[in-house]
Amino acid sequence: MTLLEALALLLVGSLAGFINVLSAGGSMLTLPLLMFLGLPPQVANGTNRVSIALQSVSAVASFLRAGARHVGLSLRLSVPAVFGSLLGVWLALRTGDALFEAILIVVMAGAALLMLLPQPRLETRPLTPERLTPAVYLAMFAIGIYGGFLQVGVGILFMVVLYRMLRIDLAQVNAFKVLIVLVYTLPALTMFLYHDQVRWAYGLVLATGSMSGAWLAVQVNMSPRGAFVVKWLTVGVIVVIILRLLLA
Repeated sequence: MTLLEALALLLVGSLAGFINVLSAGGSMLTLPLLMFLGLPPQVANGTNRVSIALQSVSAVASFLRAGARHVGLSLRLSVPAVFGSLLGVWLALRTGDALFEAILIVVMAGAALLMLLPQPRLETRPLTPERLTPAVYLAMFAIGIYGGFLQVGVGILFMVVLYRMLRIDLAQVNAFKVLIVLVYTLPALTMFLYHDQVRWAYGLVLATGSMSGAWLAVQVNMSPRGAFVVKWLTVGVIVVIILRLLLA
């Protein structure tokens, strides 16, 4: 790895970490960069998970220091996502990307429409385990499959589903999202490692940048205008993802 390559990984990693924590879609930057640097697509897919895991550790720690709550409920939601991600990785190691890109366009367009619908009436009663219905767990499993298959945009799906189904504000949704992503990414990364689809040098340098971006994103998210920034950044990222796929 050259010095120029390392600097590119740090810079792009910082931007991706910021975007991933506040909304999602940072992998639209990191995956092409890793492939541009010579990694095969599946190796880039696996190596990218190193950055995702470590930036999630950074974000979770920052959220907890900032006073984020409901860690236990986040862990409950992580369980079906973990099983889904393992199935998704298994499919990724056996499937090409052409059909997935077409599905991704449809999924992202649907997510954008849901995000732009009038804000749901937020629940004022405490968020308790009873509000985690079977439908919520099923949604977490389905999104886990998607995330295990290809990380791009998975945070958007977690955000839209949690925002609409649990009716909690977007700043709190983000705190849930980063912990769920961390928990399901670890076994997914393990599977990629088992199949020798990870290059540690690239992944760790990329992660160094993404962890700094994740820390900054938490500060923005927990600010008074955090929900506004999250909503419109998410919609913007969705539009970019769709345009990128249509013009590829």
